[in-house]
Amino acid sequence: MSLAFGHPVIAIPGPSPTPDRVLRAAHCASPDIYGEELPKLNQQVMEQLKHLAGTSANLAPYIGNGHTGWEAAAANLFAPGDRALLLVSGHFGASWAAQMTEMGIAVEVMDFDNAPPQAERVAARLAEDRDGLIRAVMVCQTDTASSAAADIPAIHAAMEGHPALLVVDAIASLGCSPMHMDAWGVDVLISASQKGLMCPPGTAFVWFSERAAARGRTALTTPIWDWHLRAKAEAPWRFWSGTPPVPQLFALKEALHMLLDEEGLKAAWARHAALAEAVWAAVETWGKGNPGIRLTVAEPVGRANAVTALSLPGADALRKWTSEKAGVTLGVGLGAKDPENALRIAHMGHCNAAMVMATLGAMEAGLSALSIPHGSGALEAAAQVIAIRA
Repeated sequence: MSLAFGHPVIAIPGPSPTPDRVLRAAHCASPDIYGEELPKLNQQVMEQLKHLAGTSANLAPYIGNGHTGWEAAAANLFAPGDRALLLVSGHFGASWAAQMTEMGIAVEVMDFDNAPPQAERVAARLAEDRDGLIRAVMVCQTDTASSAAADIPAIHAAMEGHPALLVVDAIASLGCSPMHMDAWGVDVLISASQKGLMCPPGTAFVWFSERAAARGRTALTTPIWDWHLRAKAEAPWRFWSGTPPVPQLFALKEALHMLLDEEGLKAAWARHAALAEAVWAAVETWGKGNPGIRLTVAEPVGRANAVTALSLPGADALRKWTSEKAGVTLGVGLGAKDPENALRIAHMGHCNAAMVMATLGAMEAGLSALSIPHGSGALEAAAQVIAIRA
């Protein structure tokens, strides 16, 4: 017998749950792509996306996922052999570095294990680069695997006096954590549709400053990747280098309306922060009865609002139990040193207190069913956070 039948709870860090109304918005016939409706829709979505990122900078959209955004940015910023300093706080930072290396870019990795980057180390390294050979400092605002959160203003301050561009991956953080691209001095911002933006996977976005645009085209800037052609476009086909992803545009319009107009960005950021704190409270309470249960990022200030990574003995068995017996899907321990005993809990995008409490309740039931030692009172601790923050 299983108690999993019913509406599933998806607590993986992307694709995140898509609201029903967003799915309905996407489920429509395409208008004439050469008519008047689509250019207006496309322009509206571009303006919404700029508001979301806190910028008036250029925006180039791409059909693809977050890895597409990585490659698009790299193809416009670097020529083969150019040097980049990439701050790595987990699996996705390392994957980003590997992808750029395969493109022929000279990537220097500054590894912080699974902890947030330290601005002092960045400042010290840039001070050594007296010839300004490092063209860009690159960092994930949230590493989706480790759940480490980078302090972007602190990193920008550490770069003072050096000509490098600041490039930020906000794939797992945009819409979930504060982002003020212009005010924070971010030159290039990368994100995608399937996490905080509450849409299906398939579209990636690269915002870039005039300082970044001044780099011009390089040997890696093919017509498909060229962000100048897209950002300065008028016709939708030029924005997308061909047929636009029409259903996704309708979905994005609805999702961004929900996020920006109905809830409001500040309220969305506060919601994500409160849900994250509730998860942390539960995990820390479980850990009081089992030292093997612990959050990957020790200090709260360095934890992401969108996803929580943790070590938990028997995590793979627990994930299997919650999926088969309770209808709750948890994230795998991607990039963990011991992935069989690690997992991730997502609380991003279309997520509320009931969904988080359901996830934690299923986990608590699974811990008991599998006889995994854990401290008592975790659900009460999470509920108390929600009661205070609501």
